[in-house]
Amino acid sequence: MADEPLSFSPDQFSGLARVFPLPNLVMFPHVMQALHIFEPRYKAMLEEAIEDDRLIALGVLAPGWEQHYDGRPTLRSTACLCRVATHQRTPEGTYNVLLLGVRRLRLVRELPPKKIFRVVEAELVDDQFPDDVPTEAAAALQQRLLAAFKRAMPKIPDAYEQLDQLLGTQITLGMLADIVAYTLDLDLEWKMRLLAESDVLKRTELLLEAIATRPAAAPARRFPPEFSVN
Repeated sequence: MADEPLSFSPDQFSGLARVFPLPNLVMFPHVMQALHIFEPRYKAMLEEAIEDDRLIALGVLAPGWEQHYDGRPTLRSTACLCRVATHQRTPEGTYNVLLLGVRRLRLVRELPPKKIFRVVEAELVDDQFPDDVPTEAAAALQQRLLAAFKRAMPKIPDAYEQLDQLLGTQITLGMLADIVAYTLDLDLEWKMRLLAESDVLKRTELLLEAIATRPAAAPARRFPPEFSVN
């Protein structure tokens, strides 16, 4: 399947999100995630998305989901809206999919179960950046985050070079915070707090706190990411 355009504008979102709930994966804007989709309800969801707006929300299940997984266990209130970048149907009828995170979502109300997959009314959440923050202060905070990220990264061959290349593209502080939050193996609750925080400065300070309290031996995500199962 050929790659699709990855650009996103808010008017492309209808206000209704198809939700793919996962128990332990927190997706962020600006990063890509591979999935292997095989359950009938999620295959149907993907097929509808491909024919429509190519948008799927990756949500996170609330604690206690294990007893209700085949039904509709409670969702956490923040999710990540994703665009289907590529998809490939396998000979077995399953799908390999690559998703790009495009926006934070606040889940408002789940619709009645008229489809086999879950649909939720949701609101886009944009990054907030205070107007009175000096440019120098924001740049210093970005350098602090970058330094902390490099210290936390394992000694992966070429990792620093790839990171420097990434930062050479004039990445914003909000984008850097989301990439770091996704990449590092932080506790699930830390990641949910980071996803729920729309204030870029508060999110960055929170992320620095999470990195500082992170176990030294915790690994970072591999890139490109491995396939996840549903």
